[in-house]
Amino acid sequence: MRLTVSADAVRLTIPALALTLLLAAVFWLQPRAMSYIGLNLLFNLAVPIALATIAQMLIMAVNDLDLSMGSFVSFVACVAATFLRDAPLVGTLILAGVVIVYSVLGIVIHLRNLPSIVVSLGMSFVWAGLAVLLLPAPGGQAPDWVRALMTMKPPIAPMAIVASIAIAILAHLIVMRSSLGVVIRGVGGNERSVERAGWSVLATRAGAYGLAGIFAVLAGIALVGLTTSADANIALRYTLLSIAGVILGGGEFIGGRVSPVGAVIGALTLTLAGSFLSFLRISPDWQIGAQGAILIVVLALRLLLNRIESGETGR
Repeated sequence: MRLTVSADAVRLTIPALALTLLLAAVFWLQPRAMSYIGLNLLFNLAVPIALATIAQMLIMAVNDLDLSMGSFVSFVACVAATFLRDAPLVGTLILAGVVIVYSVLGIVIHLRNLPSIVVSLGMSFVWAGLAVLLLPAPGGQAPDWVRALMTMKPPIAPMAIVASIAIAILAHLIVMRSSLGVVIRGVGGNERSVERAGWSVLATRAGAYGLAGIFAVLAGIALVGLTTSADANIALRYTLLSIAGVILGGGEFIGGRVSPVGAVIGALTLTLAGSFLSFLRISPDWQIGAQGAILIVVLALRLLLNRIESGETGR
């Protein structure tokens, strides 16, 4: 038991260390970033990326993978910039409906034993098409209340950091402390044991997908609040960023092993890498490369950790 707790602690320390080292490098290269305004610029897009990462984490917790995350967040952003502003009731009903659609997808995948990658890939085209129908060209406008919320200036730390901490705490309570979260991780770890314990795997998958849909909807709304407008392609990169954030944070593709706090730290690390290179006016191509390099380094450290764990267990 002590070995497990220690391993989990080290597993969470790796992404935290990566974020700390990257932040230290930023401050060394650009001392001006060591300020309220500098941190706000560096972590400007952290909130929507963190929310999308938590959404992806919930899907991965039941051993599935969502390749439609980016297009779905883009669609939600288009809804938020149009219906949610001009017709709030209609916009709210649309967003509630797409969350239900997410739950239904989880049910269909389970009942028909379909590969989640194939289903979500197909849905990515559906969400992308709907987004283009709503906004054929970039436009729309963020609702005033969303814009006001995302541009708040807390006294101690920028809104992005404060909100990320709140997201990590909320996700931790849901996934690690609630009974639903325990069962979700149980389905990812050992589905048959969950069934023998009397829990419905079908309802659990529907709940996991529904929660993922809620966090993804919040990601789209938060993104519009930061950008003030929307675009059908505004969040396409979020699919890979969300998966990378989960893995950076100590999550696994199978086994129900996830870490909400680690996932948020992973999202912050990827955001910092991209924002810092943008801050230096470096090409977006290099930003993607830097994020990939960070992922490779962290995964290498985790592989080393796993080998150490295996060696100690063998003894």
